[in-house]
Amino acid sequence: MSLGGDDGYGGDYGQDPNRTGGVPPRGHLTRTRLPEGDDDPFAPPRRGTTRPGKPSRNLVTVVGVVVLLIAAIAFANRGGDKTSSDSDTNHDSSGTSAKSQTTAPTGQRPVEGKDAATGIASGFANTEQGAQSAAANYAVALGSSGMFKATSRRQIVNAIYAPDAASTRLKRLDEAFSGNKILPNAGLDSNGNPPDGMTFVSRTNPVGTKVEKFGGGTARIAVWQSLLFGIAGEGSTKPVSESWHTDTFELQWTKGDWKVTKYTQKDGPAPVGRDQAAASAEDMANAVEGFGGFTYAR
Repeated sequence: MSLGGDDGYGGDYGQDPNRTGGVPPRGHLTRTRLPEGDDDPFAPPRRGTTRPGKPSRNLVTVVGVVVLLIAAIAFANRGGDKTSSDSDTNHDSSGTSAKSQTTAPTGQRPVEGKDAATGIASGFANTEQGAQSAAANYAVALGSSGMFKATSRRQIVNAIYAPDAASTRLKRLDEAFSGNKILPNAGLDSNGNPPDGMTFVSRTNPVGTKVEKFGGGTARIAVWQSLLFGIAGEGSTKPVSESWHTDTFELQWTKGDWKVTKYTQKDGPAPVGRDQAAASAEDMANAVEGFGGFTYAR
């Protein structure tokens, strides 16, 4: 629903390669490899090379490799510099991402801050990755049920919009909700509440993000998402349904964080639906109340 719109053991060590015979010089050893097994009748019985109570060289080597691997993984996953730029994103000449970037671990720390009033994540990195994380989390906030109540709507807009854009945006939203049929069409009363015994559902689920523009303290990020919307409960005339949208955010680096200056939404791309039985009203209500949302980060 639109609201406005990353020393080997292989050789014969110690052997002088310039010597062709004779006795090795003093202090040097010559290692001769003998056939293994029973092929050599003159070979002495093979003895174990491991002293009692002492681990074999192979075991020590394997353990060492495992330890090094664990250390490498831990190092790769350490928190990175939040102010560094992403080097793993390919762009064409226009600055647009040439291909989608997966959400593989990058070593950057996820955000730990949040807005006190709304719980929306804050403190995103000044990087493409940080801008994508901000856009995904802001899409969730703007598609939440809190936007249908005046108090929480004001808190959400003030938390995610740049200061000079927040007041204008909030005024337009308030006018849309008060002078339109948005609330009745959603099955809500004038205060944004659902009928007694029912649950209002409005939840955005980002599928992916795309950098359309980045640089100079600004970014344009597209977020592809699905939206669950409706009233869950027995007898609901507006059951919860699914729709697909793409939100595009114009972001500005303001006071150490990404903030929205402009937001638009368009329908799709929508996948083909499967022949799958819809959940009962009770199951849907229990799912919405029992499954929490996510903080989205790349």
